[in-house]
Amino acid sequence: MFRVIVAGLGVALGAPLFAQPSPEVAFSGTIRTRFESWQWFEGDADPSYRFLGSFVRLAASQQRDCYDWHVEFMAPILLGLPENAIGPGVQGQGGMGASYFAASGGARNAANLFPKQAFVRLKGGAHSLRLGRFEFSDGGEVAPPHAALAAVKRDRVNQRLVGPFGFTHVGRAFDGGHYLYQKGSTNVTALSVMPTRGVFQTNGWGNLKISLTYGSVTRQVRNGEWRAFGIFYYDPRDVLKVDNRPLPVRAADRESLRLGTFGGHWLQAAGPIDILLWGAAQTGRWGRLDHRAAAFNGEAGYQPPVLPRLKPWIRAGYAHATGDRDPNDSRQGTFFQVMPTPRPFARFPFFNMMNHDDVFAMLILRPHAQVTVSAEAHSLRLASRRDLWYLGGGAFQPNTFGYVGRPAGGSRSLATLWDLNLEYRVNREITLTAFGAVARGRSVPEAIYRRDKNAFYGYLEMLYRF
Repeated sequence: MFRVIVAGLGVALGAPLFAQPSPEVAFSGTIRTRFESWQWFEGDADPSYRFLGSFVRLAASQQRDCYDWHVEFMAPILLGLPENAIGPGVQGQGGMGASYFAASGGARNAANLFPKQAFVRLKGGAHSLRLGRFEFSDGGEVAPPHAALAAVKRDRVNQRLVGPFGFTHVGRAFDGGHYLYQKGSTNVTALSVMPTRGVFQTNGWGNLKISLTYGSVTRQVRNGEWRAFGIFYYDPRDVLKVDNRPLPVRAADRESLRLGTFGGHWLQAAGPIDILLWGAAQTGRWGRLDHRAAAFNGEAGYQPPVLPRLKPWIRAGYAHATGDRDPNDSRQGTFFQVMPTPRPFARFPFFNMMNHDDVFAMLILRPHAQVTVSAEAHSLRLASRRDLWYLGGGAFQPNTFGYVGRPAGGSRSLATLWDLNLEYRVNREITLTAFGAVARGRSVPEAIYRRDKNAFYGYLEMLYRF
Protein backbone atom coordinates (compact mmCIF):
# COMPACT_ATOMS: atom_id res chain seq x y z
CA MET A 1 0.00 0.00 0.00
CA PHE A 2 2.96 2.33 0.55
CA ARG A 3 3.85 1.94 -3.14
CA VAL A 4 0.26 2.89 -4.06
CA ILE A 5 0.43 6.11 -2.02
CA VAL A 6 3.88 7.07 -3.26
CA ALA A 7 3.00 6.33 -6.89
CA GLY A 8 -0.12 8.45 -6.59
CA LEU A 9 1.93 11.34 -5.20
CA GLY A 10 4.30 10.97 -8.11
CA VAL A 11 1.46 11.24 -10.62
CA ALA A 12 0.13 14.31 -8.78
CA LEU A 13 3.52 15.96 -9.18
CA GLY A 14 3.64 15.06 -12.86
CA ALA A 15 6.64 12.71 -12.48
CA PRO A 16 6.00 9.04 -11.58
CA LEU A 17 8.47 7.88 -8.96
CA PHE A 18 8.60 4.40 -10.43
CA ALA A 19 6.87 2.38 -13.10
CA GLN A 20 3.50 0.85 -12.38
CA PRO A 21 3.88 -2.80 -11.37
CA SER A 22 1.38 -3.89 -14.02
CA PRO A 23 -0.24 -2.14 -16.99
CA GLU A 24 -3.54 -3.55 -15.72
CA VAL A 25 -3.35 -1.65 -12.41
CA ALA A 26 -4.54 1.95 -12.71
CA PHE A 27 -3.59 4.73 -10.32
CA SER A 28 -5.78 7.79 -9.91
CA GLY A 29 -6.42 10.58 -7.47
CA THR A 30 -8.23 13.76 -6.55
CA ILE A 31 -7.05 16.91 -4.85
CA ARG A 32 -9.66 19.44 -3.77
CA THR A 33 -9.07 22.65 -1.88
CA ARG A 34 -11.77 25.15 -0.87
CA PHE A 35 -11.50 28.52 0.84
CA GLU A 36 -14.77 29.10 2.71
CA SER A 37 -16.20 32.36 4.07
CA TRP A 38 -19.11 32.26 6.52
CA GLN A 39 -21.27 34.99 8.01
CA TRP A 40 -23.75 33.04 10.13
CA PHE A 41 -26.89 34.46 11.73
CA GLU A 42 -25.53 36.61 14.56
CA GLY A 43 -26.25 35.88 18.19
CA ASP A 44 -23.78 35.65 21.05
CA ALA A 45 -20.99 33.86 19.13
CA ASP A 46 -18.66 35.17 16.45
CA PRO A 47 -20.66 34.71 13.22
CA SER A 48 -17.89 35.69 10.78
CA TYR A 49 -14.96 33.45 9.93
CA ARG A 50 -12.96 31.89 7.12
CA PHE A 51 -11.09 28.60 6.88
CA LEU A 52 -9.38 26.33 4.36
CA GLY A 53 -10.55 22.78 3.79
CA SER A 54 -8.78 20.32 1.49
CA PHE A 55 -8.40 16.64 0.82
CA VAL A 56 -6.20 14.28 -1.17
CA ARG A 57 -7.56 10.96 -2.42
CA LEU A 58 -5.22 8.36 -3.96
CA ALA A 59 -6.50 5.13 -5.46
CA ALA A 60 -5.37 1.95 -7.17
CA SER A 61 -7.75 -0.30 -9.10
CA GLN A 62 -7.79 -3.20 -11.50
CA GLN A 63 -10.43 -4.43 -13.95
CA ARG A 64 -10.79 -8.14 -14.76
CA ASP A 65 -13.38 -10.10 -16.69
CA CYS A 66 -14.85 -11.74 -13.61
CA TYR A 67 -13.88 -9.29 -10.91
CA ASP A 68 -12.37 -5.91 -10.20
CA TRP A 69 -10.95 -4.28 -7.10
CA HIS A 70 -10.42 -0.75 -5.83
CA VAL A 71 -8.39 0.59 -2.90
CA GLU A 72 -8.40 4.30 -2.02
CA PHE A 73 -6.91 6.33 0.81
CA MET A 74 -8.04 9.80 1.81
CA ALA A 75 -6.29 12.59 3.73
CA PRO A 76 -8.56 15.49 4.81
CA ILE A 77 -6.86 18.69 5.98
CA LEU A 78 -8.66 21.51 7.85
CA LEU A 79 -6.85 24.76 8.61
CA GLY A 80 -7.99 27.78 10.61
CA LEU A 81 -11.27 26.45 11.99
CA PRO A 82 -13.23 29.00 14.04
CA GLU A 83 -12.93 28.65 17.81
CA ASN A 84 -15.63 31.16 18.79
CA ALA A 85 -18.45 30.26 16.39
CA ILE A 86 -20.50 28.09 18.76
CA GLY A 87 -23.20 30.02 20.61
CA PRO A 88 -24.92 29.19 23.91
CA GLY A 89 -28.10 27.13 24.14
CA VAL A 90 -30.19 26.81 20.99
CA GLN A 91 -27.88 29.08 18.97
CA GLY A 92 -25.43 26.19 18.69
CA GLN A 93 -22.90 25.72 15.92
CA GLY A 94 -22.70 28.63 13.48
CA GLY A 95 -22.15 26.95 10.13
CA MET A 96 -20.02 24.06 8.95
CA GLY A 97 -16.75 25.53 10.21
CA ALA A 98 -18.12 25.34 13.74
CA SER A 99 -19.24 21.76 13.09
CA TYR A 100 -15.73 20.74 11.99
CA PHE A 101 -14.29 22.45 15.07
CA ALA A 102 -16.67 20.65 17.45
CA ALA A 103 -16.17 17.25 15.77
CA SER A 104 -12.37 17.71 15.87
CA GLY A 105 -12.34 18.05 19.65
CA GLY A 106 -11.80 21.80 19.64
CA ALA A 107 -8.75 21.79 17.35
CA ARG A 108 -8.34 24.70 14.93
CA ASN A 109 -6.24 22.54 12.59
CA ALA A 110 -6.98 18.90 11.94
CA ALA A 111 -5.85 16.19 9.52
CA ASN A 112 -5.92 12.43 9.19
CA LEU A 113 -5.31 9.53 6.81
CA PHE A 114 -7.74 6.61 6.45
CA PRO A 115 -9.03 4.06 3.92
CA LYS A 116 -11.86 5.75 2.04
CA GLN A 117 -12.73 2.75 -0.13
CA ALA A 118 -11.51 -0.85 -0.30
CA PHE A 119 -13.69 -3.33 -2.14
CA VAL A 120 -13.78 -6.22 -4.56
CA ARG A 121 -16.56 -6.59 -7.13
CA LEU A 122 -17.53 -10.02 -8.47
CA LYS A 123 -19.10 -9.97 -11.94
CA GLY A 124 -21.07 -12.50 -13.94
CA GLY A 125 -23.32 -11.58 -16.85
CA ALA A 126 -26.03 -9.20 -15.68
CA HIS A 127 -25.08 -9.66 -12.01
CA SER A 128 -22.43 -8.07 -9.83
CA LEU A 129 -21.67 -8.11 -6.10
CA ARG A 130 -19.48 -5.51 -4.41
CA LEU A 131 -18.05 -6.32 -0.96
CA GLY A 132 -16.04 -4.09 1.34
CA ARG A 133 -16.01 -0.32 1.87
CA PHE A 134 -17.44 1.89 -0.88
CA GLU A 135 -19.46 5.01 -1.63
CA PHE A 136 -23.14 4.84 -2.61
CA SER A 137 -25.86 7.30 -3.62
CA ASP A 138 -29.53 6.36 -3.74
CA GLY A 139 -30.91 7.18 -7.18
CA GLY A 140 -27.43 6.83 -8.69
CA GLU A 141 -27.88 3.21 -9.70
CA VAL A 142 -28.11 4.06 -13.42
CA ALA A 143 -28.00 7.21 -15.57
CA PRO A 144 -30.76 7.80 -18.15
CA PRO A 145 -29.59 7.89 -21.79
CA HIS A 146 -31.42 11.19 -22.29
CA ALA A 147 -28.80 13.91 -21.57
CA ALA A 148 -31.17 16.41 -19.90
CA LEU A 149 -32.74 13.75 -17.70
CA ALA A 150 -29.31 12.44 -16.74
CA ALA A 151 -28.40 15.93 -15.52
CA VAL A 152 -31.68 16.33 -13.63
CA LYS A 153 -31.25 12.97 -11.97
CA ARG A 154 -27.64 13.68 -11.00
CA ASP A 155 -28.46 17.07 -9.47
CA ARG A 156 -32.05 16.70 -8.22
CA VAL A 157 -32.63 12.99 -7.40
CA ASN A 158 -29.40 11.29 -6.41
CA GLN A 159 -28.35 11.40 -2.73
CA ARG A 160 -31.67 12.72 -1.36
CA LEU A 161 -31.83 10.01 1.29
CA VAL A 162 -28.52 8.11 1.10
CA GLY A 163 -25.26 9.66 -0.04
CA PRO A 164 -21.52 10.04 0.65
CA PHE A 165 -21.84 13.67 1.85
CA GLY A 166 -19.00 14.49 -0.53
CA PHE A 167 -19.43 18.24 -0.16
CA THR A 168 -17.78 18.06 3.24
CA HIS A 169 -14.01 17.64 3.37
CA VAL A 170 -14.27 14.13 4.81
CA GLY A 171 -17.53 12.58 3.61
CA ARG A 172 -18.75 9.11 4.42
CA ALA A 173 -18.62 5.63 2.92
CA PHE A 174 -20.37 2.36 3.70
CA ASP A 175 -19.11 -1.05 4.88
CA GLY A 176 -21.03 -4.06 3.60
CA GLY A 177 -22.43 -5.52 0.39
CA HIS A 178 -23.97 -4.07 -2.77
CA TYR A 179 -25.75 -6.32 -5.31
CA LEU A 180 -26.59 -5.08 -8.81
CA TYR A 181 -28.62 -6.63 -11.63
CA GLN A 182 -28.60 -4.77 -14.94
CA LYS A 183 -30.27 -6.17 -18.03
CA GLY A 184 -31.62 -4.05 -20.84
CA SER A 185 -33.62 -1.16 -19.45
CA THR A 186 -34.09 -2.68 -15.97
CA ASN A 187 -31.88 -2.23 -12.95
CA VAL A 188 -32.28 -3.99 -9.60
CA THR A 189 -30.14 -2.87 -6.67
CA ALA A 190 -29.83 -4.23 -3.13
CA LEU A 191 -27.61 -2.83 -0.39
CA SER A 192 -26.87 -3.87 3.19
CA VAL A 193 -24.28 -1.70 4.96
CA MET A 194 -23.07 0.18 8.02
CA PRO A 195 -22.04 3.82 7.47
CA THR A 196 -18.53 4.91 8.31
CA ARG A 197 -17.49 7.75 10.55
CA GLY A 198 -16.37 11.00 8.99
CA VAL A 199 -18.28 13.95 7.47
CA PHE A 200 -17.16 16.59 10.00
CA GLN A 201 -14.56 14.57 11.93
CA THR A 202 -11.32 13.82 10.09
CA ASN A 203 -11.04 10.32 11.57
CA GLY A 204 -12.85 8.06 9.11
CA TRP A 205 -11.36 4.72 10.12
CA GLY A 206 -14.25 3.09 11.97
CA ASN A 207 -17.91 2.63 11.21
CA LEU A 208 -21.11 3.30 13.11
CA LYS A 209 -23.26 0.57 14.62
CA ILE A 210 -26.15 1.56 12.38
CA SER A 211 -27.75 -0.80 9.87
CA LEU A 212 -28.90 0.54 6.52
CA THR A 213 -30.69 -1.69 4.01
CA TYR A 214 -31.73 -0.38 0.60
CA GLY A 215 -33.46 -1.93 -2.39
CA SER A 216 -34.67 -0.42 -5.67
CA VAL A 217 -35.99 -1.22 -9.13
CA THR A 218 -35.27 1.31 -11.89
CA ARG A 219 -36.58 1.08 -15.42
CA GLN A 220 -35.89 3.22 -18.46
CA VAL A 221 -38.90 4.06 -20.62
CA ARG A 222 -39.19 6.20 -23.74
CA ASN A 223 -37.61 9.57 -22.87
CA GLY A 224 -38.13 8.80 -19.20
CA GLU A 225 -37.40 6.71 -16.15
CA TRP A 226 -39.12 5.46 -13.01
CA ARG A 227 -37.73 4.02 -9.79
CA ALA A 228 -39.31 2.38 -6.75
CA PHE A 229 -37.24 2.01 -3.58
CA GLY A 230 -37.34 0.95 0.03
CA ILE A 231 -34.95 1.79 2.89
CA PHE A 232 -34.77 0.25 6.35
CA TYR A 233 -32.79 2.22 8.95
CA TYR A 234 -31.90 0.78 12.36
CA ASP A 235 -30.02 2.91 14.90
CA PRO A 236 -29.56 1.25 18.33
CA ARG A 237 -27.07 3.84 19.64
CA ASP A 238 -27.71 5.24 23.10
CA VAL A 239 -27.62 8.89 22.04
CA LEU A 240 -29.93 11.84 22.67
CA LYS A 241 -32.47 12.05 19.85
CA VAL A 242 -33.18 15.38 18.19
CA ASP A 243 -36.91 16.08 17.98
CA ASN A 244 -39.46 18.53 19.40
CA ARG A 245 -40.17 16.76 22.69
CA PRO A 246 -39.03 18.41 25.96
CA LEU A 247 -35.44 17.58 26.91
CA PRO A 248 -36.29 15.40 29.97
CA VAL A 249 -38.61 13.27 27.83
CA ARG A 250 -36.00 12.82 25.11
CA ALA A 251 -33.29 12.05 27.67
CA ALA A 252 -35.42 9.25 29.10
CA ASP A 253 -36.03 7.69 25.67
CA ARG A 254 -33.07 5.41 24.94
CA GLU A 255 -34.89 3.02 22.63
CA SER A 256 -33.80 2.39 19.05
CA LEU A 257 -34.88 3.97 15.78
CA ARG A 258 -36.48 1.46 13.40
CA LEU A 259 -37.69 3.28 10.30
CA GLY A 260 -38.90 2.15 6.91
CA THR A 261 -38.95 4.60 3.98
CA PHE A 262 -40.78 3.69 0.77
CA GLY A 263 -41.06 5.80 -2.35
CA GLY A 264 -39.95 6.45 -5.87
CA HIS A 265 -39.42 8.98 -8.61
CA TRP A 266 -40.58 9.57 -12.17
CA LEU A 267 -38.64 11.51 -14.79
CA GLN A 268 -40.01 12.43 -18.22
CA ALA A 269 -38.85 14.62 -21.11
CA ALA A 270 -41.05 16.05 -23.85
CA GLY A 271 -39.03 18.16 -26.23
CA PRO A 272 -37.55 21.11 -24.32
CA ILE A 273 -39.62 20.31 -21.18
CA ASP A 274 -38.69 17.90 -18.39
CA ILE A 275 -40.71 16.84 -15.36
CA LEU A 276 -39.57 15.30 -12.07
CA LEU A 277 -41.80 13.85 -9.38
CA TRP A 278 -40.28 12.34 -6.22
CA GLY A 279 -42.01 11.13 -3.08
CA ALA A 280 -41.54 8.97 0.00
CA ALA A 281 -43.52 7.79 3.02
CA GLN A 282 -42.10 6.62 6.35
CA THR A 283 -43.30 4.33 9.06
CA GLY A 284 -41.77 2.57 12.06
CA ARG A 285 -40.65 3.39 15.58
CA TRP A 286 -38.94 6.58 16.75
CA GLY A 287 -37.72 5.30 20.10
CA ARG A 288 -40.87 5.06 22.22
CA LEU A 289 -43.01 6.80 19.59
CA ASP A 290 -44.78 5.61 16.48
CA HIS A 291 -43.35 7.25 13.38
CA ARG A 292 -45.44 8.41 10.41
CA ALA A 293 -44.05 10.97 7.94
CA ALA A 294 -43.81 11.81 4.25
CA ALA A 295 -41.98 14.03 1.76
CA PHE A 296 -42.64 15.19 -1.80
CA ASN A 297 -40.79 17.09 -4.52
CA GLY A 298 -42.23 18.20 -7.86
CA GLU A 299 -40.43 20.33 -10.41
CA ALA A 300 -40.24 21.07 -14.12
CA GLY A 301 -37.64 22.49 -16.46
CA TYR A 302 -37.80 24.29 -19.78
CA GLN A 303 -34.98 24.90 -22.25
CA PRO A 304 -36.37 27.65 -24.49
CA PRO A 305 -35.12 27.91 -28.10
CA VAL A 306 -33.79 31.44 -27.51
CA LEU A 307 -30.37 32.90 -26.77
CA PRO A 308 -28.56 29.91 -28.28
CA ARG A 309 -25.17 31.19 -27.10
CA LEU A 310 -26.31 30.98 -23.47
CA LYS A 311 -28.39 27.77 -23.71
CA PRO A 312 -30.75 28.80 -20.86
CA TRP A 313 -32.48 26.20 -18.73
CA ILE A 314 -35.26 27.42 -16.42
CA ARG A 315 -36.51 25.26 -13.56
CA ALA A 316 -39.11 25.73 -10.82
CA GLY A 317 -40.73 23.52 -8.24
CA TYR A 318 -42.01 22.84 -4.75
CA ALA A 319 -40.68 20.54 -2.02
CA HIS A 320 -42.44 19.54 1.19
CA ALA A 321 -41.46 17.31 4.10
CA THR A 322 -43.75 16.82 7.07
CA GLY A 323 -43.07 18.13 10.55
CA ASP A 324 -44.44 17.00 13.89
CA ARG A 325 -47.57 18.85 15.01
CA ASP A 326 -47.71 17.81 18.66
CA PRO A 327 -44.63 17.24 20.84
CA ASN A 328 -46.73 15.64 23.57
CA ASP A 329 -48.58 12.88 21.72
CA SER A 330 -47.42 9.32 20.97
CA ARG A 331 -46.51 9.92 17.31
CA GLN A 332 -43.45 11.44 15.67
CA GLY A 333 -44.34 13.11 12.38
CA THR A 334 -41.07 14.67 11.23
CA PHE A 335 -39.75 13.27 7.97
CA PHE A 336 -36.32 11.75 8.65
CA GLN A 337 -33.85 12.28 5.81
CA VAL A 338 -31.80 9.18 6.73
CA MET A 339 -28.16 9.70 5.58
CA PRO A 340 -28.20 12.06 2.58
CA THR A 341 -25.91 14.58 0.98
CA PRO A 342 -28.00 17.69 1.79
CA ARG A 343 -25.97 20.21 -0.18
CA PRO A 344 -27.35 19.58 -3.74
CA PHE A 345 -30.80 20.58 -2.41
CA ALA A 346 -29.55 23.30 -0.03
CA ARG A 347 -26.54 24.96 -1.66
CA PHE A 348 -26.26 27.21 1.40
CA PRO A 349 -26.63 24.32 3.88
CA PHE A 350 -28.43 26.02 6.76
CA PHE A 351 -31.50 23.78 6.27
CA ASN A 352 -32.38 20.30 5.05
CA MET A 353 -35.45 18.33 3.96
CA MET A 354 -37.02 17.85 7.42
CA ASN A 355 -40.06 19.88 8.55
CA HIS A 356 -39.61 21.73 5.32
CA ASP A 357 -41.51 23.79 2.71
CA ASP A 358 -39.53 25.13 -0.24
CA VAL A 359 -40.78 27.05 -3.29
CA PHE A 360 -37.83 27.45 -5.64
CA ALA A 361 -36.72 28.62 -9.07
CA MET A 362 -33.46 28.03 -10.93
CA LEU A 363 -31.69 29.43 -13.97
CA ILE A 364 -28.82 27.62 -15.67
CA LEU A 365 -26.74 29.24 -18.40
CA ARG A 366 -24.09 27.46 -20.48
CA PRO A 367 -22.31 30.18 -22.45
CA HIS A 368 -19.38 27.90 -23.27
CA ALA A 369 -18.71 24.17 -23.26
CA GLN A 370 -16.40 24.71 -20.27
CA VAL A 371 -18.52 27.22 -18.33
CA THR A 372 -21.78 26.78 -16.40
CA VAL A 373 -23.50 29.57 -14.49
CA SER A 374 -26.42 28.69 -12.21
CA ALA A 375 -28.57 30.75 -9.87
CA GLU A 376 -31.28 29.67 -7.43
CA ALA A 377 -33.95 31.42 -5.37
CA HIS A 378 -35.80 29.73 -2.50
CA SER A 379 -38.68 30.78 -0.27
CA LEU A 380 -38.29 28.61 2.84
CA ARG A 381 -40.79 27.83 5.58
CA LEU A 382 -41.18 25.15 8.18
CA ALA A 383 -43.99 22.66 7.63
CA SER A 384 -45.01 22.80 11.32
CA ARG A 385 -44.54 25.71 13.72
CA ARG A 386 -44.58 23.28 16.67
CA ASP A 387 -41.56 21.37 15.36
CA LEU A 388 -37.90 22.38 14.94
CA TRP A 389 -35.73 24.05 12.33
CA TYR A 390 -33.51 21.11 11.31
CA LEU A 391 -30.15 20.90 9.59
CA GLY A 392 -27.47 18.24 9.11
CA GLY A 393 -26.99 15.13 7.03
CA GLY A 394 -27.17 12.16 9.37
CA ALA A 395 -25.03 10.30 11.88
CA PHE A 396 -21.26 10.65 11.50
CA GLN A 397 -19.77 9.80 14.90
CA PRO A 398 -20.74 7.35 17.66
CA ASN A 399 -21.89 9.77 20.36
CA THR A 400 -23.95 12.35 18.46
CA PHE A 401 -27.31 11.97 16.75
CA GLY A 402 -26.23 13.57 13.45
CA TYR A 403 -28.96 16.21 13.12
CA VAL A 404 -29.39 19.56 14.86
CA GLY A 405 -32.73 21.18 15.66
CA ARG A 406 -33.61 24.70 16.83
CA PRO A 407 -37.04 25.75 18.14
CA ALA A 408 -39.42 27.38 15.67
CA GLY A 409 -40.78 29.73 18.33
CA GLY A 410 -44.33 29.31 17.07
CA SER A 411 -43.48 30.53 13.57
CA ARG A 412 -43.04 28.87 10.17
CA SER A 413 -41.22 31.63 8.28
CA LEU A 414 -37.55 30.66 7.85
CA ALA A 415 -35.73 32.60 5.11
CA THR A 416 -35.47 33.77 1.53
CA LEU A 417 -32.33 32.46 -0.16
CA TRP A 418 -30.50 33.60 -3.29
CA ASP A 419 -27.32 32.02 -4.60
CA LEU A 420 -25.03 32.10 -7.61
CA ASN A 421 -22.56 29.43 -8.77
CA LEU A 422 -19.90 29.74 -11.48
CA GLU A 423 -18.09 26.62 -12.67
CA TYR A 424 -15.16 26.73 -15.10
CA ARG A 425 -13.79 23.41 -16.36
CA VAL A 426 -10.27 24.44 -17.34
CA ASN A 427 -9.52 21.06 -18.87
CA ARG A 428 -10.25 17.40 -18.20
CA GLU A 429 -8.28 17.52 -14.94
CA ILE A 430 -9.00 20.91 -13.36
CA THR A 431 -12.32 22.53 -12.37
CA LEU A 432 -12.63 25.93 -10.69
CA THR A 433 -15.77 26.99 -8.81
CA ALA A 434 -16.93 30.23 -7.21
CA PHE A 435 -20.10 30.32 -5.12
CA GLY A 436 -21.97 32.93 -3.10
CA ALA A 437 -25.31 32.89 -1.25
CA VAL A 438 -27.34 35.31 0.87
CA ALA A 439 -30.07 34.18 3.27
CA ARG A 440 -32.54 36.84 4.42
CA GLY A 441 -33.78 35.42 7.67
CA ARG A 442 -37.36 35.74 8.79
CA SER A 443 -39.10 35.19 12.12
CA VAL A 444 -37.58 31.78 13.03
CA PRO A 445 -33.88 32.82 12.98
CA GLU A 446 -34.79 36.32 14.17
CA ALA A 447 -36.12 34.89 17.45
CA ILE A 448 -32.87 32.93 18.01
CA TYR A 449 -30.22 35.29 16.64
CA ARG A 450 -31.17 38.71 17.99
CA ARG A 451 -28.29 40.74 16.51
CA ASP A 452 -28.62 39.80 12.84
CA LYS A 453 -31.17 37.47 11.27
CA ASN A 454 -29.32 37.36 7.92
CA ALA A 455 -26.44 35.13 6.78
CA PHE A 456 -23.90 34.79 3.96
CA TYR A 457 -21.85 31.89 2.63
CA GLY A 458 -19.28 31.88 -0.16
CA TYR A 459 -16.29 29.86 -1.34
CA LEU A 460 -13.61 29.46 -3.98
CA GLU A 461 -12.69 25.89 -4.93
CA MET A 462 -10.18 24.05 -7.09
CA LEU A 463 -10.66 20.40 -8.01
CA TYR A 464 -7.83 18.46 -9.67
CA ARG A 465 -8.32 14.89 -10.92
CA PHE A 466 -5.47 12.79 -12.18
